[in-house]
Amino acid sequence: MMHIYVKVSGNTIWSLCLLPMFQLTVTPASALADEPVHIQATGLPPLQMVTLIATMKDDKGNLYRSRAFYRANEAGELDLKRDPAVGGHYMGVHPMGLLWSLKPERPFDRLIKRNVMNTPTWITLDLYDSVYIHKVGEAQPKASQVLQRWFSSPDLQRVPIREGRIRGALFLPPGEGPFPGLLDLFGGIGGLVEYRASLLAVRGFAVLALAYFAYDDLPKQLEEVDLEYFEEAANLLLAHPKVQKPGIGVISVSKGAEIGLAMACYLKQVAATVCINGANAIHEFPLRYRDLVITPIPSFPERMQVNAAGAVRIRHFKGDPRDERNQHSVLPVEKARGPILFVVGEADECFNSKEYAEQALDQLRRHGKSSGRMLSYPGAGHLIEPPYAPLCCVSWSRGLFLPMLWGGEPEGQAAAQEHSWQEILKFFRQHLVLSRSTL
Repeated sequence: MMHIYVKVSGNTIWSLCLLPMFQLTVTPASALADEPVHIQATGLPPLQMVTLIATMKDDKGNLYRSRAFYRANEAGELDLKRDPAVGGHYMGVHPMGLLWSLKPERPFDRLIKRNVMNTPTWITLDLYDSVYIHKVGEAQPKASQVLQRWFSSPDLQRVPIREGRIRGALFLPPGEGPFPGLLDLFGGIGGLVEYRASLLAVRGFAVLALAYFAYDDLPKQLEEVDLEYFEEAANLLLAHPKVQKPGIGVISVSKGAEIGLAMACYLKQVAATVCINGANAIHEFPLRYRDLVITPIPSFPERMQVNAAGAVRIRHFKGDPRDERNQHSVLPVEKARGPILFVVGEADECFNSKEYAEQALDQLRRHGKSSGRMLSYPGAGHLIEPPYAPLCCVSWSRGLFLPMLWGGEPEGQAAAQEHSWQEILKFFRQHLVLSRSTL
């Protein structure tokens, strides 16, 4: 509180009133994007209703915003680790809710950090002393703070890769190593996506973010999967003097997880695999590896659905791997040399990913293998990202005339992203470090 004093007569000074001194703190104000922060406010009137608004822009200048309403305690304090939001974009105790509930001002945008090395994501937090439901800018906030969310550390090295057919970016931690090597694959988004690879490299892995279509001189569209391309990428990674041998890990999502699972089945270089919401069989495009050709399971475009918001739901688009006619397309997971971690969202509206993972695990068991494990998250959708990232349940997707429905509800999705990230890190640390002892 701030006292305002006035001199009335002689040496007598009277206190006329008490005014609140609003303070908003974020600790730490600069942190890695996968690290939590502690948001607090003090100097509020006791039991005051307040509004917290988070605002950020992506690398292209597109705006994202979230807001939540809170009530201060009797001491005029607010602590997001302790106090529940009573309304806004989320409710309940969610210390990082203002970050993961950031929503695009332009409908169906998806936040993808492109420049991971040189600039952070800047997020502004504003505190208002009421339930502020008006357009931002119509009133001045009582306090503000700016956060920096980084996807790299100052001593991380990024090496562009354009060697032979391989296109991508290699992220190396500081020091001589050798470091466990990871290959990072995204799905139908195409291009080169680096934000997950750079965060994993900060955690001690040498990570090759691999593009395989719609980038540089690679094919503009994915028409077939040439597994020898991915084998070349694995060999390139293993040949680096700072990468630990004899095997690498693969982290993969969506179409990339289908490829990642195929790599686990056919490539001796792969020692551990994480498949996030992928399939257990070849779909849409044929897979080729040397003399082997796996034709895809037929798809059924007529099974696509459009929801009330105009987004496409393709959960039932793909043919069933359990159908006897489709067995030639099912991947032989029993041939995988290393462990496989399936990460699935039970509210995935894009793939029937939990059922696919269960089929793969059952196939492993039938062959007497216990090398598979599933993390299944109620309420989580298709795009399970690193933690605290703005959630995306629907966005534009390559090749579709309508936005894609990915699925997921906020609290379940946020919890899945936070928990699965730590489990993925533990999985690779356990299995890739152990592989070194076999040398």
